[in-house]
Amino acid sequence: MSGEVPGRSQVIRRILRGPRPEVVPALIARACTLVGVLDVAAGVFPRFRNSRMHRLAEVLPGALGPFAAALSLSVGILLLLLAHGLRRRKRRAWRAAVLLLPAGAVAQFAYRHSIIGVLISVALLLPLLLHRGEFVALPDPRSRWRALANFVLMSAGSLGLGLVIVSVHPHRTVGDPSLSERIAHVLYGLLGFEGPVDYTGNTSWTVGFSLGALGLLTAVTTIYLAFRPEHPAARLTEEDEARLRALLAKHGGRDSLGHFALRRDKAVVFSPSGKAAVTYRVVSGVMLASGDPIGDVEAWPGAIERFMDEAKAHSWTPAVLGCSETGGEVWTRETGLDALELGDEAVVDVAGFSLAGRAMRNVRQMVKRIERAGYETRVRRIRDLGEGELERIRHAAEDWRGTDTERGFSMALGRIGDPADGDCLIATAHRVDGQDEAGSSPYGDLKAILHFVPWGTKGASLDLMRRDRSADPGMNELLIVAALQAAPKFGIEHVSLNFANFRSALARGEKIGAGPVLRMWRSLLLFLSRWFQIESLYKFNAKFQPRWEPRFVIYASSRDLPRIGLAAMRAEGFVNVALPHLLRRRPRSTPPCAHARADRGAEATGRV
Repeated sequence: MSGEVPGRSQVIRRILRGPRPEVVPALIARACTLVGVLDVAAGVFPRFRNSRMHRLAEVLPGALGPFAAALSLSVGILLLLLAHGLRRRKRRAWRAAVLLLPAGAVAQFAYRHSIIGVLISVALLLPLLLHRGEFVALPDPRSRWRALANFVLMSAGSLGLGLVIVSVHPHRTVGDPSLSERIAHVLYGLLGFEGPVDYTGNTSWTVGFSLGALGLLTAVTTIYLAFRPEHPAARLTEEDEARLRALLAKHGGRDSLGHFALRRDKAVVFSPSGKAAVTYRVVSGVMLASGDPIGDVEAWPGAIERFMDEAKAHSWTPAVLGCSETGGEVWTRETGLDALELGDEAVVDVAGFSLAGRAMRNVRQMVKRIERAGYETRVRRIRDLGEGELERIRHAAEDWRGTDTERGFSMALGRIGDPADGDCLIATAHRVDGQDEAGSSPYGDLKAILHFVPWGTKGASLDLMRRDRSADPGMNELLIVAALQAAPKFGIEHVSLNFANFRSALARGEKIGAGPVLRMWRSLLLFLSRWFQIESLYKFNAKFQPRWEPRFVIYASSRDLPRIGLAAMRAEGFVNVALPHLLRRRPRSTPPCAHARADRGAEATGRV
């Protein structure tokens, strides 16, 4: 990590933190937002043009006349839509703005003969042309679903804005139309037809053109998004996966999360030497890496530099989830990013694990009770299972997932039984006392599953927990104990269990002498635990007397943390774009012992 690396790190740090590269796009984005808001106001509110703001409003594109009002409304909405892309230095947003502003200038001169209005458009166009080199970011991954999202959002916005347009002419409205009549008038107007609301003078033309423009804008943008070429999210190729497996074979023992880099819904960048790599996924403009870089620590800076270059090329927000302390030190040193402790990973050393002693009494009693109830456990390598049994386990794991959304990203593999994952461990619980009624379960005596991925050659990392909801409580404790007791047979010396978010805050906050700030923070975490099982996962992990290894999130700026948090929750499956929560069937609550690191069902995710 010597030679030219520090110089490159300084360049990256200046790019990320220096104000100069961000000033011009940010100023232009703000200008577009301001002009967009004023254009919309000028097109919607008739009094806006006759108020004290008249001198400013009259120089905006399309401030007078029915057609000009509709044009002002359209230009304003488009500028508002483009502002975010311009802030992110997107090339296509720049091209759209360059085409849109001259059109607004032509409208100024052709319909209003306003030289000042033309100058306003030119004044915004000149910085765009002079600083075109700033707008070089490539498109984000995208799919056809964005067309549907655009249609829903634009339709809702057009309906709301249309109601405002219909209602801001009280002195020219004929009669007193009801709310339903106003809504009907908006819906007719969006489709280009005359509605039930009448106006005196030219107001009906102004309202009609404005509503028609909103409907046309919704249709055009939706059609464009539906038929534009797709840029799907990158996936691991067979060659990429083979290279990653070769790196893990040499360096996989360094990080318990290394094997999760083999998720096939991640993309990868390699260092110039090919000795290190960073895997990632892009969610809502956030480039999320997970865990430490894969490979030789000496080659990490090269892989990190490639990652940052990719983020800069697309204007993505870089972030890292769940890296170790060593990984955090390298990331922050090489990029100038900041680190925040996210939580702790529970790691059990097999040699020191025992069910004896007062501390393990609860686990010991639960395991013995379940064994007396007629359950037995089996711990095997995936490659040692027959295809029929493996298929049954796959179907059971899918069926026992609590929600439609598969959870897990940074610390979940996302598959079971792949031929390439023969070294993975699987622990299963079976009801063998014959008490189950015949045919009561399509999976026979199988009642619970734990899946572990390799952590080098001497470790295992918990991937998922699934159990039959009709099984006795304590299945997860039973299988974890079984896996730890069977570990020496497989040459495993340490096992990584669940990840506990904000564990240190919970632990310190409950101790005597904790300060008011720490107690308030703990109270907030306990409140959030109603939805995210923060406390229950911590307490479940603590049953096995692990050692705690801190994990960190790496980020560029504190103002990016909300975006990173939302992107991480989307990647992990806690937030999705499916039906609204109130319209989805809510799964029944389950005890904390049913939670697991990547139980991407309704129960919990052990590692987030």
